[in-house]
Amino acid sequence: MQTDSIIYHVTTQQEWLQAKEIGFYTAPSLAIEGFIHCSTKQQVKGVMERYFVGKTNLVELVIDTKKLTHELKYEIAPSINEAFPHIYGHINLSAVVEVKNISKVNSL
Repeated sequence: MQTDSIIYHVTTQQEWLQAKEIGFYTAPSLAIEGFIHCSTKQQVKGVMERYFVGKTNLVELVIDTKKLTHELKYEIAPSINEAFPHIYGHINLSAVVEVKNISKVNSL
């Protein structure tokens, strides 16, 4: 069982600005899969390489799990057989302790 108190979520700058306007962050996966995909520090690089190569105007949300108002579960991603943190609800802005700009993801 994972116990990291800090997890990460990559999104676009535009989606983050929208979250600040409405008071919480959500992602399309919440409506489709029932949760928001996140990563541990060690998983971020792989996620970026799999899903964000060539994308620009991204931000990395640094999330304090102790401040989340919705349930957090670590679940296995069958495609790589690794447990990832999933948030079962929107992310309250008070749980986002830092926002890091990512200019462009290059293949590594």
